[in-house]
Amino acid sequence: MVEQEGQQNQLNRSMKRRHLFMLSLGGVIGTGLFLNAGYTINQAGAGGALLGYLFGGIILYLVMVCLGELAVHMPVTGSFQTYASKFISPSAGFSLGWMYFVGSATTAGVEFTAAGILMKRWFPDVSVWIWCAVFIALLFVLNALTTRGFAEAEYWFAGIKVVAVIFFIIIGFAAIFGIIPLADRPAPFLENLAPSGLFPAGFVILFVTMMNVIFSYQGSELIGIAAGESEEPEKNIPRAIRNVLFRIIVFYLASIVILSAIFPSKELGLLESPFVTLMDMAGIPFAPDIMNFVILTAILSVGNSCIYASTRLLWAMAQDGMAPKRFGKLSKRKVPFAALVFTMVFSLLSLLTSFIAADTVFVLLMSIAGISVTISWIGIALSQLLFRRKYLQDGGKLEELQYKVPFYPLIPIICIVFCVSILIFLAFDPTQLVGLLVGLGFLAVCYISYYFKNKKDKLSANNDVDYR
Repeated sequence: MVEQEGQQNQLNRSMKRRHLFMLSLGGVIGTGLFLNAGYTINQAGAGGALLGYLFGGIILYLVMVCLGELAVHMPVTGSFQTYASKFISPSAGFSLGWMYFVGSATTAGVEFTAAGILMKRWFPDVSVWIWCAVFIALLFVLNALTTRGFAEAEYWFAGIKVVAVIFFIIIGFAAIFGIIPLADRPAPFLENLAPSGLFPAGFVILFVTMMNVIFSYQGSELIGIAAGESEEPEKNIPRAIRNVLFRIIVFYLASIVILSAIFPSKELGLLESPFVTLMDMAGIPFAPDIMNFVILTAILSVGNSCIYASTRLLWAMAQDGMAPKRFGKLSKRKVPFAALVFTMVFSLLSLLTSFIAADTVFVLLMSIAGISVTISWIGIALSQLLFRRKYLQDGGKLEELQYKVPFYPLIPIICIVFCVSILIFLAFDPTQLVGLLVGLGFLAVCYISYYFKNKKDKLSANNDVDYR
């Protein structure tokens, strides 16, 4: 009976390779690209944005290869929270798990806010918070379905986004070189990318805006979280990592070049996507509304992925006794329904836009979410560093690892140094200092509370760990 009950409370491995690939790719192409890219260019200039997203892509690569080794060796739902518990300490796993949950659920709130902002194009008199409520209800229903249904929906949503980005890149380069005329200006060619205008706010601002970049790349770690529900993780995870990394970096850098070449950095604002603005200027029939709809779909898709990640992480923590037991129960459809409800309630933070300016809340939530994922990335790299060391100490053979981090231990160490450096630079930016203090304060509270409440259990938990 106990065994049967345990099987009933296990998630199904119903995600295929195409689902895993599109889930990770779709989780990154959303607000970070369609809205945040213009904001980053506005703050750091074209050169700062290009370097920022390139540098962020390098960090993303370091994180993903570290996560890949762990996820292939131990494909479990909960991913890096479970790895941190095993290879750093249970208190670290508890803290990182709740930190990522808050960041991911907050990101869902950011996506709801961004979706409401986009709806202003068609319904200027309707408040943003109303659209937030509508979209929250819609995504709740979608996530309450089976995992296979969720994965299939995300596959097609992500496919629409990829096609839209490719279409934008083609139109954008055609507009840059005068093949497609722009309504209010001559063909810009590459004049706006002249060296004198690449860093209008100086080079130091690059480090401050890196949090915007990290926020944009958040979602790629879904590969690890979804590993517990994917078929043949030892084959599909490495393929997904290679494909996702290449496409993410190409899509982001190409989009930054196009936006920077066509729009001076001062023109790029926050409240309307520059992607839609370009379509307006190009005069393509119905293209602006179509692009706005595609971006809306993309943003809701990212929000959907964040809800999925938060729900599964909360379920995994409940299995390990790090969250209330009720969050560890599955519905008849094999969905952690109680964890889903709690995640959706937490995401109601987006409704603050009904009381505070939408752009203010957007930037604050984005900062908190970016900080939480940066700390999570540090946890992933540190977990891999300690895992490999323990694995070899316990007699494991390196050639038996199906996916290995190259240049160990250099890769995880560089990743940790880069991420810590980004957090340090945030302390010098007044606009993001609040988010940094909130993030670090929450992490400290989690760590201290777990440490004191579970001080006796910590030693026994570490002794029971099987590193092989």
